[in-house]
Amino acid sequence: MRCVISTDGEMVSAHFGRCPEFTVVDIEGGKVIKTKVIKNPGHNPGFLPEYFGNMKAKAIIAGGMGQRASGLFAEKKIKSIIGITGTVAEVIEKLKKGTLEGAENLCNPGDGKGSGENKSVSNHGNKEEK
Repeated sequence: MRCVISTDGEMVSAHFGRCPEFTVVDIEGGKVIKTKVIKNPGHNPGFLPEYFGNMKAKAIIAGGMGQRASGLFAEKKIKSIIGITGTVAEVIEKLKKGTLEGAENLCNPGDGKGSGENKSVSNHGNKEEK
């Protein structure tokens, strides 16, 4: 199963579309087959669901995302798992064990204007850093 994790350094980013990069991980039989970090190609409405759909992603993991994005991923049969915090390594371990569970959306409308390579600061769950 291919999963895409919104990434800010070693941490899961609070906002899926505005993260600086994504970690793409392929897991089969409880084992990591491949991991790749890619730069965020940009935050244009509808682009990322199409982009990750073409990559055959089955799940999108982030601190949060907007309702429109979540709906567009659902149309592509890609599950959105939001409310995730911590390090990317911790998330990958939970994915391998099948224990990753979503929680409350951490994304607030208008958080962290800018996207991808234009993003200078990303809030990865710490509301005090704004």
